[in-house]
Amino acid sequence: MTETPNLIYIKELAAGSDAFEQKLIGIVKREFPEEKKEFLQNYNAKTFTKAAENVHKLKHKIGMLGFETGYQTTIDFEEDLKMGNPLVLYPKFMLILESIEKFLKTL
Repeated sequence: MTETPNLIYIKELAAGSDAFEQKLIGIVKREFPEEKKEFLQNYNAKTFTKAAENVHKLKHKIGMLGFETGYQTTIDFEEDLKMGNPLVLYPKFMLILESIEKFLKTL
């Protein structure tokens, strides 16, 4: 994977407000692990419609953390799940999630 998570978009949103930036980071750090866990539960249970809903939620965090190609991969994966084709993009999607998980631990 060539993309790595970053805070560029969050810093732009914060427009110099360290308090707002920290609030956004806090929200992502709090919500991401739970959303990932819920996605994995639904994916492993083969409830792909619910897994697609989880991917939809995660998509916004993926975009906020600077993924452009990864954001498109997430859109495509969400659609694949809805169509009952859960396997093709799963490995790429999991690499994105793992990258974010490692990044959030450094914040």
